Amino acid sequence: MNIHEYQAKSLLKAFGAPVSRGGVAYTAQEAEQIAKDLGGPVWVVKAQIHAGGRGKGGGVKVVKSIADVKKIAGEMIGMTLVTHQTGPEGKEVKRVYIEDGCDIANELYVSILVDRGSSRVAIMASSEGGMDIEEVAAETPEKIVTISIDPASGLSGFHCRKVAFGLGLEGKTAGKAAKVIATLYEAFMAKDAAMLEINPLVVTTDGDIIVLDAKMGFDGNALFRHPDVVELRDPDEEDPMELEAAKHELNYIKLDGSIGCMVNGAGLAMATMDIIKLKGGSPANFLDVGGGATKERVTEAFKIILSDSNVEGILVNIFGGIMRCDVIAEGVVAAAREVSLSVPLVVRLEGTNVELGKKIMADSGLPIISADDMGDAATKVVNAVKEAS
Repeated sequence: MNIHEYQAKSLLKAFGAPVSRGGVAYTAQEAEQIAKDLGGPVWVVKAQIHAGGRGKGGGVKVVKSIADVKKIAGEMIGMTLVTHQTGPEGKEVKRVYIEDGCDIANELYVSILVDRGSSRVAIMASSEGGMDIEEVAAETPEKIVTISIDPASGLSGFHCRKVAFGLGLEGKTAGKAAKVIATLYEAFMAKDAAMLEINPLVVTTDGDIIVLDAKMGFDGNALFRHPDVVELRDPDEEDPMELEAAKHELNYIKLDGSIGCMVNGAGLAMATMDIIKLKGGSPANFLDVGGGATKERVTEAFKIILSDSNVEGILVNIFGGIMRCDVIAEGVVAAAREVSLSVPLVVRLEGTNVELGKKIMADSGLPIISADDMGDAATKVVNAVKEAS
């Protein structure tokens, strides 16, 4: 789960991180009032969407009058902002953040994330912060400092100092940066974050350190411990199909392919997507119905898959251990009838009540293609999609 910049800054401020004053506005009039309250003489108007690259896309503007704050905010709110992270379709801006201007002497980059390679939390930092950090990572990776934190001993002062010195900071400024890094780490761990990115972390002309931008993402499996974070969720920024799936306790992630997948178990779902690729197709989603799915949940899963206009075929791959094959079959048949199935459907069932499940589908009168194993199922659905197109 991701949150907006202004929400991340509010959260970090509660832990003691230095952030600029600001406020969120949903209208140009609200933006004008916030600018008056801040006092100026320089303000920054920032579009609030769950994506990076806003500056390059025209979503961050520095202005020097209250009238311009109102004008720019009015132009941003309602616009479709396209960045390298939104894709060509972009995202609609529904709110803006009005922030005090800042005298920037230097822009730095700091992030904290879960490093899957080391299975540890890692701090990444670079002296080349700002809008071109992706180019820095691609062209001059030696300018990025990475430190893994041992989970047994946790963060120590020398970690923070090493990052500060790696950023090229000295004296009191390095000490201030080290304290900020420790604060960011504390917030990251306390809130079960998956990613925290500060770009830029700035050094002001007075030698102070300020968190000028913030992106945070959280471990969805830990949200039950953080109701305050859950309250920050913005449904408008999330895929509507993924939101609908969550209502029915389905694990669904939309992808870019054309073959919809419905599987029980995350491992089997990953293997199913792999074998679809191996056979020349492309999965349209990850969907794990879970081990305790009901007929109704399976029906909803089927509807969600078909609500994706890119889906040209469906592969149902079920191993019935806890999940009974007859329940899956009943759900598939019910959903296919309800939505007037118009794309090829391949079903592979194995396990508990498999014969009953196959009989239910065979007696349904629907054009369901039965498969014997995963390889056979993937081959049949890929071929069926090619023939249909």
